[in-house]
Amino acid sequence: MSTPSNPPIRVLFCIGISQSFFDLPVDRIPEVFTAFKTAFGNLEQRFGITVLGTLDDDRVQVGQSSAGWPFTSYIMADVPDLDTVVKVCDQLRTTPVGDGLLWRYARIDTRIGRPVFPEEGASA
Repeated sequence: MSTPSNPPIRVLFCIGISQSFFDLPVDRIPEVFTAFKTAFGNLEQRFGITVLGTLDDDRVQVGQSSAGWPFTSYIMADVPDLDTVVKVCDQLRTTPVGDGLLWRYARIDTRIGRPVFPEEGASA
């Protein structure tokens, strides 16, 4: 857990959709959406993180995400520690979808930093 001497890590989780998602038959797409809800739902309760905001470009970005930016979805959060960052990323490795895992249909990258303007008294 984070403490005043060990503040949370500011993390941007960047999620990109792969071509294999777009190659699915239309009737299989709902199971992938269900898996995403399972993987990334209730992050606060499951991992003790504080979600600061989310963005989803799915309405204005069509087709496979590029290998990097821009991604399809973003979750910005304050996370207690690096192990928790890994646990959130592991959701793609461990969440089942049909006969495979969620990482077949998406990738996740993270950017780890700190607030631009730390709270008064906090070290920069």
